[in-house]
Amino acid sequence: MTKLALGTHPFLLGFEQLERLVERTAKSGNDGYPPYNIEQTSENSYRITLAVAGFAEKDLAITVEDSSLVIRGRQSDDSEGRVFLHRGIAARQFQRSFVLADGVDVGEAVMENGLLHVDLTRAIPERIIQTIKIKKG
Repeated sequence: MTKLALGTHPFLLGFEQLERLVERTAKSGNDGYPPYNIEQTSENSYRITLAVAGFAEKDLAITVEDSSLVIRGRQSDDSEGRVFLHRGIAARQFQRSFVLADGVDVGEAVMENGLLHVDLTRAIPERIIQTIKIKKG
């Protein structure tokens, strides 16, 4: 029995791009920082929560770029004139990307107690039934 890749299965027509999308996502370079949760809040909505302690709203940027939700954080370095005996809290920048399916819209973003919540909703597509007439050839 031959094993087929997901994007090349004969019943999935037009999904060739899906396999490339999975590969791109796997190579996206997300290094685990900052930690995050993804939860399903209803049948058609989700919430992504990132732990962004030490970041202010002005340090964060949220964009949708080519069907990807991109969240970036960049803190300004305020250590000038300070002497650290130990520096365990690094002011590091990050970029975290999430690929969005067609019909998934980004809602509001809320900062609360060092957590950034981004709400997503999935639009339910209208069911379309099309009848194709057969011509005699």
